[in-house]
Amino acid sequence: MDITERFLKYTQFDTQSSEESQTVPSTSKQLIFAKYLKEELEREGMSDVEMDEQGYIYATLKANTKKNIPTIGFISHYDTSPDCSGANIRPRIVENYDGSDIVLSEGIVSSPTKFPELKAHIGEDIIVTDGTTLLGADDKAGIAEIVQAMCWLRDHDEVEHGDIRIAFNPDEEIGMGAHHFNVEKFGCEWAYTIDGGDLGELEYENFNAAGAKVNIKGVSVHTGYAKGKMVNASRLAVEFAEMIPATDTPEETEGYEGFYHLLGINSCCEKATLSYIIRDHDREKFEHRKNFIEECVRKMNEKWGEGTVSVNLYDQYYNMKEKIDPNMHVIDIVLKAMQESSVAPKVQPIRGGTDGAQLSFKGLPCPNIFAGGCNFHGPHEFVSVQVMEKAMQVIIKICELTAHYND
Repeated sequence: MDITERFLKYTQFDTQSSEESQTVPSTSKQLIFAKYLKEELEREGMSDVEMDEQGYIYATLKANTKKNIPTIGFISHYDTSPDCSGANIRPRIVENYDGSDIVLSEGIVSSPTKFPELKAHIGEDIIVTDGTTLLGADDKAGIAEIVQAMCWLRDHDEVEHGDIRIAFNPDEEIGMGAHHFNVEKFGCEWAYTIDGGDLGELEYENFNAAGAKVNIKGVSVHTGYAKGKMVNASRLAVEFAEMIPATDTPEETEGYEGFYHLLGINSCCEKATLSYIIRDHDREKFEHRKNFIEECVRKMNEKWGEGTVSVNLYDQYYNMKEKIDPNMHVIDIVLKAMQESSVAPKVQPIRGGTDGAQLSFKGLPCPNIFAGGCNFHGPHEFVSVQVMEKAMQVIIKICELTAHYND
């Protein structure tokens, strides 16, 4: 099975996670794919293959040498984003892409005018959606690359390597992927998530992240007798949302700039809930942003009465740079692996998160490497076959270079 066939097979499983769920994994359909992956790894000859009851999969490609080589790992997540449907995905390969508009379906077009990243893949074979779902390259491309790299190493015993651990987990898209990851069982000195974007991306700085649920209590009264009595929670929700600076939103920020993102509003006259995520690379600014949300709540209660508005603020993950800086050999190996694979590194901060951030704070230094997908979480998502192959080559080269780490 080649990498394209493997990836296309993975896309046929609906693995969308859910922020509203309290179970692990957050959706039972993720376990269907997890069981398939476990069985696939067993068929491909991996050792120590296991899946726990929460859907975390661990496996080993055994060392082919008796040298003292550090055990390293590669990790990807198999859930897809709640932002867009992951059911009944119908991928299509655009062979030898010529740089023109790609009609996904009637009225839905991926154009290099709007999506300039397409231009970097002229002449390549790119996999697109039919315009009704996301593709799932985030992060099934990463899984396909890891599995394909392990199969290649299995079949090329002339390439020396130590024990290589791989792991696949649920619920990364809702910030919960690493919460139940067993770092001790994984048993690696360091690892890499294969969960980045386009060719050459290498990330070891990410947002500090928090979530906020703002709850508003209204008073419902018949509209004919509402004067002086009704408190319309829907209108208060709009009022609260307008307190957030319009310049501090994802669509107005870039680089190291943080933001508040309103995920959604559920409301009626009697009650309303606003769901936010809060992001900033700078820890001090991150704490300030959380304090600002609490200040907005205080001001609303001053106006509408104590207890009208409340907030549940919770941290999700922190900037992994703090844990990577003392372990820069982990980055040096990747940079050399990319160089020897003819990949130009693009070292940049993640404007998002990765399981590697949480894992780094659990004692497993874990930067993030490109998987090849672009325009994640929507119908314009695509991935290049050639970039997936390059990611696989980089994984192989990392394993080879690590074999000489102590030389």
